[in-house]
Amino acid sequence: MVHPEGRLGEAPRPELREHGRISGACFDAARGITPGLKVRGTDYKTTDGTCIRDYIDVTDLVDAHVKALEHAQLHKVGIYNVGTGKGSSVKEFVEACKKATGVDIKVDFLPRRPGDYAEVFSDPSKILRELNWSAQHTNLQESLQVAWRWQKAHRDGYGTTPLVMSS
Repeated sequence: MVHPEGRLGEAPRPELREHGRISGACFDAARGITPGLKVRGTDYKTTDGTCIRDYIDVTDLVDAHVKALEHAQLHKVGIYNVGTGKGSSVKEFVEACKKATGVDIKVDFLPRRPGDYAEVFSDPSKILRELNWSAQHTNLQESLQVAWRWQKAHRDGYGTTPLVMSS
């Protein structure tokens, strides 16, 4: 995801795109950089058959790091799970991305990757208890809309001057 005011965003190098995050892959498909999105695995024991993951907005992730640094103590290591504490399926993510971009992204469903877990999400109770931190940007579609605005305004990443775009 990106900074809510659009000052920061994800701009992976072309050679890293295939191994990037699902948000980047969705945006590449929405922008026509790739012909569609590849989703691996539809036979997991989940509600819709796709993996469940804990998607966190990068502004929340940064906020958690800042909070941890503010409370850091010499010779004391703080280890925290940082996330929303709830999972969303890959299909739910893709639908949120389609709504955020307004693009009917083509999706190819492929066999699952060996070793993938059906569900992976955090338990942020310790960071809430010790640092009073919790994720604030938990609406996936809203976070993706902010990220999409950045993507449209920075078609070539950080190497260009942002375009003025309306949402």
